[in-house]
Amino acid sequence: MHAPLGPAAARAAALALVAAALGGGCGGAGGGQADAHQQEQELHVYNWADYIGKNTIADFEARTGIRVVYDTYDADETLEAKMMAGDSGYDVVSTSTDYFARQIKAGIYRPLDRALLPNWKNLDPRILAIEARADPGNVHALPYLRHVNGFAYNVDMIRARMPDAPVDSLDMIFRPEVIRRFADCGVTFLDSPEDVLQLALNYLHLDPNTTRPEDYREAEKLLLTVRPYIRAFDSSEYMNGLATSDFCISMSWSGDYATSAARARAAGVSVHLAFTVPKEGANGSFDAWLIPVDAPHPLAAHKFLNYILEPRVIAGITNDIHYANDNHAADVYVDPQILRDPTIYPTPAVEARLYNAREAGPALERLRTRTWTRIKTNL
Repeated sequence: MHAPLGPAAARAAALALVAAALGGGCGGAGGGQADAHQQEQELHVYNWADYIGKNTIADFEARTGIRVVYDTYDADETLEAKMMAGDSGYDVVSTSTDYFARQIKAGIYRPLDRALLPNWKNLDPRILAIEARADPGNVHALPYLRHVNGFAYNVDMIRARMPDAPVDSLDMIFRPEVIRRFADCGVTFLDSPEDVLQLALNYLHLDPNTTRPEDYREAEKLLLTVRPYIRAFDSSEYMNGLATSDFCISMSWSGDYATSAARARAAGVSVHLAFTVPKEGANGSFDAWLIPVDAPHPLAAHKFLNYILEPRVIAGITNDIHYANDNHAADVYVDPQILRDPTIYPTPAVEARLYNAREAGPALERLRTRTWTRIKTNL
């Protein structure tokens, strides 16, 4: 494993890779491009689990002849550990704004070549402006999908246990006298310290981006009061659990409840699911594609990103997994029912109560990790 590159070394490596990929150097442009073509018939992608269309990769392979090696992860921390170690072998990775903000500063991603991304024009300028806070000038990150953190629930199972349940509120998961009513039907929380702790801080009327240890102690106290009623901490399998009625409440990302319902329908199961963007507020998150500075196949990576930017392609991803995309040219191809769902494409009223996670430094990461370990183990 290599040590992470510093910013200066990363920039130098990126420039060298661009020159090599585009045929620069002593070998001449023609020979260099031919060699690059031979070397770039493979692409290694690292993405969130369940975060791509069912035919996206196969269609890209059929169109380009590029073989895709596709790996998945279920926590931003997992991706970050691999990327910061260096020499990951990946050509394209996806992660969230607050993570790639500090990763970009560490010099582990190469600048995008806009000349190889003619479909960049399809991106929503508003989302580009938001992501520019994490990636000044939108140099490294290509906006992909976005979502809101809240909770999904089985409408019938909740009504059967508590007809007047506060389904619009975080009281559902943070008030012991409420959540205990649903312990028997299965409650899960995301296995994501950032998402869970920020939601708890916000519920306590504290800054969700606080760095104060005393605030995290308050969030820990709150979560430990409901810890006995949480069946699992999970960021991927809960979608199947909702579809099969093994879980009745799952803290989740918007879009997942619709995916769960679709899986239930495909299996011939009738289940009535809903999703809540809590009235108290929640974190909105933006994900992007980035190319590691040591990507073995940078030209293939750009081909893939330009393909993702095609309106019909990204709309197909949204239609399959029910996550909002950041491509304003794709709206006409998105299922109108998805486009009208305010939990997937938030209305201005919903957006007004959302907050965004900010970049966290090492001290805050250590604080979150220690707090999270105590909560999960209940020690």
